[in-house]
Amino acid sequence: MNQTSGGRGGSEPHRIELNLQSLNQLFNTMDPSPFHEKDLDHDAEEFIVSWMREFPLDESVRLVMHLNEFPRGEEPQPVIEKAVQNYFAYRSKLNRLEFKHLMKDGRQSLITGLLFLTACLAASSFLAGRGSGAFEGLARESLTIAGWVAMWRPMEIYLYDWWPLRRRGKLFEKLSRIQVEVRKRE
Repeated sequence: MNQTSGGRGGSEPHRIELNLQSLNQLFNTMDPSPFHEKDLDHDAEEFIVSWMREFPLDESVRLVMHLNEFPRGEEPQPVIEKAVQNYFAYRSKLNRLEFKHLMKDGRQSLITGLLFLTACLAASSFLAGRGSGAFEGLARESLTIAGWVAMWRPMEIYLYDWWPLRRRGKLFEKLSRIQVEVRKRE
């Protein structure tokens, strides 16, 4: 498997080139689905996705497959293109669901964190009115810190965790429309 790049800014798209012995290397052979709905082989998927990351999302990319064993019968290109596009459309859908679940987890952890923070700050405030001994000071500070630590997870989700999911979703969306070219290796 290798990759070549087309000219930037020109009409020539970037190319991701796969050198395969046969089509069986492209698809997960354990998947019993019909051909155009099969999962891609994990290594082939990782190869395609990793090279797709190398190109800007606004530039066109074409997947070129060089096969040693060219299938007999009808031209395989339309079926393979549809299978690759279907697979990445499915991955895009799964990614959207994962994003939706992450945002739901973020809302739930934000509510939990805010409630816990409120309780900790209220308890700290209560202790502040009871005296100024060493134990009370330590307890007040500990409650304040514990309350803010409870906000760690919602802040992590809303500030950092969603970016990689969004980026991967855009990549899968683009791959769900990729043009595929199938060539017999000479």
